[in-house]
Amino acid sequence: MDCLINPLERRGLAKPSTLTKAQYEAMTRDLCQRLAYMSEEGLAALEEHAAAQPSGKARDRMPIGNAMLEWAAQIEPPRDDGSPLVRKVFAHEIGRRALEGGYAPELLGVVKRHRKWPGGYFIDQARAASYDGNRRLEDIERRLVEGKEVSEAEAAWRDRRRSIIARCEEWSGCEDRG
Repeated sequence: MDCLINPLERRGLAKPSTLTKAQYEAMTRDLCQRLAYMSEEGLAALEEHAAAQPSGKARDRMPIGNAMLEWAAQIEPPRDDGSPLVRKVFAHEIGRRALEGGYAPELLGVVKRHRKWPGGYFIDQARAASYDGNRRLEDIERRLVEGKEVSEAEAAWRDRRRSIIARCEEWSGCEDRG
């Protein structure tokens, strides 16, 4: 409140006209809870950005919470401990199949990008997108086993992909499977 909402209100930004006072208070409370991970510096940057993006016809209204959350994620991304949706997807059979089928990182990307439960189309997209990544991972790991040289960038890419897979396994409750 002290680092984001109050400074925006002191700049003259009022509650969005589409919200009641109670809805506005609920939005700001929720925003404060969701942005609690941010540093003071990150919140100051968000406040500056939000002040430059006022809403309403007169450009004198506080931006809505969703817009502020999107900007916050760009300014200072939250720690990736899995949203409730992500956790549910990977705890579900859909997530387990993605882990077994080798397309968990791509499914994670689809879920984060679209923020909805993945249906057949999204699952097919994730599966198709995983082909190149899996081939690249297999190639890097084969070269490592054979004692061949792997560039620093390739090793970093491999470590990131394996880390994403490990997080998906953790969210699924399948850590010991793999």
